[in-house]
Amino acid sequence: MLSIADNYFSQFELPVGYEIDLDRLNRQFRQLQVIVHPDRYAAAGDEQRLRAIKLSSYLNEAYETLKSPLRRAGYLLRLQGVDVDQVEQSDLDPELLFEQMRLRETLAELPRDESALEQLDDLRRSAGSRLARRREEFAGSLALDNLEQARKLFHELQFLTKFQVEIAKVEDAIFPD
Repeated sequence: MLSIADNYFSQFELPVGYEIDLDRLNRQFRQLQVIVHPDRYAAAGDEQRLRAIKLSSYLNEAYETLKSPLRRAGYLLRLQGVDVDQVEQSDLDPELLFEQMRLRETLAELPRDESALEQLDDLRRSAGSRLARRREEFAGSLALDNLEQARKLFHELQFLTKFQVEIAKVEDAIFPD
């Protein structure tokens, strides 16, 4: 049976880094899931079944972490010993805080009907392009071992990712399925 690797990247035979080959990640995940899927061990002893469940759970967590750009960024920082769960005031640029408030106010003030679609599209595009730039900056900071800058960018990635989710919620409220 498969064993747990040192880190999520080595589990999927990927180089440690922010930019990853998502197709390769998906292929490796499917191959490994076939090996450790608990159904394969239904007739095995309790110890093997429990091991298969643990490995399957570990693979799912590793896959979801590496698949998500935000979770992958946090994981990479944790691998470097950086605590990303603790946010210090110095981590947040006052301009970023002001922009967060402005964007959230803009979103909150939009009408909850079709007349808001153009503005929602603009907000989504703007947040998406900024998120892409910050991801590139994060990858660069990490490559240069500038962990303090990478940590600050991670917190900005968190905000932008959450803001995109908030935009999607407003859209869903306008056009429920």
